[in-house]
Amino acid sequence: MIELITPASIIANLRAGNKKQALQELARKASELTGQHERMIFDVLLERERLGTTGVGHGIAIPHGKLASLDRVYGLFARLERPIDFDAIDEQPVDLMFLLLAPEQAGADHLKALARVSRLLRDNAVCEKLRGSTSADALYALLTQTEASHAA
Repeated sequence: MIELITPASIIANLRAGNKKQALQELARKASELTGQHERMIFDVLLERERLGTTGVGHGIAIPHGKLASLDRVYGLFARLERPIDFDAIDEQPVDLMFLLLAPEQAGADHLKALARVSRLLRDNAVCEKLRGSTSADALYALLTQTEASHAA
């Protein structure tokens, strides 16, 4: 996880009223991290959502996409200030989002990153701690330390 996210890629209290706003905010922040155009990131995320929701259930969404111009897989975590409707598969509102952006040619790396994020966020205890944390530093520590203990 440590190679996917940095303290700068954590949004502790994302304000968004709906799915589109949340994706726009994530695209804006991802643009800062990757140097890619915000609109291009947003379009990739929207296109992926059209194929089927990335709201995986239990208040979690894992929006993701591929951009040809990226050099590696990037992650961005956001804890929403208030849960929003995300058309999730269980119809529950989403309050934890983990964005993944990968290079076009990163087939296996992209899938491995998705699997790692999914595995981590399936842990109810981890999600409860994430929901209870309001600082980016605490969220970053939880995301990176928890995975290390899961791997052990």
